[in-house]
Parts: sequence; C-alpha cells; structure tokens
Amino acid sequence: MNTITSTKKKLSPEEREELLRALKTRFERNMDRHKGLEWAKVQARLEANAERLWSLNEMEKTGGEPDVVGHDKKTGGYIFYDCSAESPKGRRSVCYDREALESRKENKPEDSAMDMAAAIGVELLTEEQYRELQALGHFDTKTSSWVKTPPDIRKLGGAIFCDRRYDTVFVYHNGAESYYAARGFRGSLRV
Repeated sequence: MNTITSTKKKLSPEEREELLRALKTRFERNMDRHKGLEWAKVQARLEANAERLWSLNEMEKTGGEPDVVGHDKKTGGYIFYDCSAESPKGRRSVCYDREALESRKENKPEDSAMDMAAAIGVELLTEEQYRELQALGHFDTKTSSWVKTPPDIRKLGGAIFCDRRYDTVFVYHNGAESYYAARGFRGSLRV
C-alpha cells in the first residue's frame, strides 16, 4: 500500500536538470552544512549514479529538501539528509513499520515509515544521525520524526522518534503502530 509508487527509477532529462538546479541552489545557500565541499564534485558523483539521483528526487518530491551533510573520504561518497525545517510533509501520518501497520485493526495509516523509506531507496536517520543533523540547525521544532529503532525496543512493540523543543533534542518512545499528523521521518542517502 505504498503511497510512493513508481516502476521506473530513472529521471527524464528535464527532471534531472530541475533536481540538480534545486540541489545546487540549496547546497550554495547552506554552505555551513558542508564546509570545504565543492558542488562540482558532488554533481559529478550524482550524474554517475542515476538510481541515487532518482531517490534524491523522491526525497525532494515528498518535501525532504535533501542536502549534503558529509563526505566519506574512504569511498568518496557524499551523504545527504532531509534538511527540511519540519518533518517532510509528504511522509507524515505513518506508523513505524509493516508489522505495526498490519497490527492495526482500524484507522490504519496509509503506509509506514520503513516501507516508504525502502520504496524511495533511503534509510531512516538513526538517533546519532538525527543529533548530527540538529547540530547543523534547528529542525522539527513543531513536528517530530521517527528514527531507526534498536531491535530490542522494536521487539517489545515500541519505536522511537525525535524532535527539538526548548532548544534541546529529545528522544521519545511510542507504540510502533501509532501515527500522528505531525510525525513523519527523515532519510539519509549515500551517493
């Protein structure tokens, strides 16, 4: 029941150019997120990987505003996180995973965070990655985001989410089957 469906994982030349323009503009406006990195090198890496470019486009289409937040010197890859001020609008009102979705008897959400992330080819941020993101700005001051939940917590029926309130990053728990209009998820992607 994924809300993000596409059989092709390749962008048209027009979509590609539009996405690269948006990513370049965001990159240049937020240099504090990726000090010392050059757009030309990022773009070359993106152009060499059509499937990852497709995933970035899906992040963009669902309101994630992806941006470069790091560079892996070993692999040469660039790390993108959803950098929208609030949890991405097109990925809210979802429970944590498929098991949680199937456990709901009534009032099921349309999808789960883990299924949506898999459909667009991204990973949910971990708590550590979420804190790294929050070091780059103030995110989720009115919303919250599911984060990758440790197996021991998930096995007991729970899932964790984070937000920023009172200038502090908080980590909370909920039943994995819960969902709220103001809770979505943020993804990470290596290109």
